[in-house]
Amino acid sequence: MDTILQWDSDLSLAINQLHADWLDPIMVFWSQKWVWIPLYAVLLYQLFLRLKRSDFYRSMGLIAVLIALSDQTASAILKPMFERLRPCHDPLLQSLLHLPDGCGGQFGFASSHSANSFGLATFVFLVLGSKVPSVKWLFIWAVITGWSRIYLGAHFVGDVVVGFAIGGFWAWLSFQVWSKWCFNQSLKP
Repeated sequence: MDTILQWDSDLSLAINQLHADWLDPIMVFWSQKWVWIPLYAVLLYQLFLRLKRSDFYRSMGLIAVLIALSDQTASAILKPMFERLRPCHDPLLQSLLHLPDGCGGQFGFASSHSANSFGLATFVFLVLGSKVPSVKWLFIWAVITGWSRIYLGAHFVGDVVVGFAIGGFWAWLSFQVWSKWCFNQSLKP
């Protein structure tokens, strides 16, 4: 396990040290939660256009539950359970890191940003992917969100990968509920 943690630390440090002055504000911007409200509005609009009204409202409820479960699994369960310091709080790494956005809370395993973005991308893809192939690009958004967290020194690679797994799991489970609840008849022709 120590070897895996060392690899994780080394890879995370290498990604953080790839920083560039022009990229710093982009990664800080990308990592903000509220800047994505227009994207969320577009996704809601796409769901609204393509789902029957009752199924649209059910989907909104499932998305809210999915995000809450993803976020709380990472933040309320895993972070206090494992107490793995964020790279920016790790005494062995602090002096080596480039931190253009400061440092967040003490613990970072697992990444809530990664869990939430990947969960949303997965659920929307599972619901709309057959009718709106362009929603696959949401995975690029989710991966860059995870990358930004490593770049900023807020998370290790492992924190992000586990965050993706958490979001993917809850999205898959939410889609299973959606499939039964909406009877797979909800997409408009």
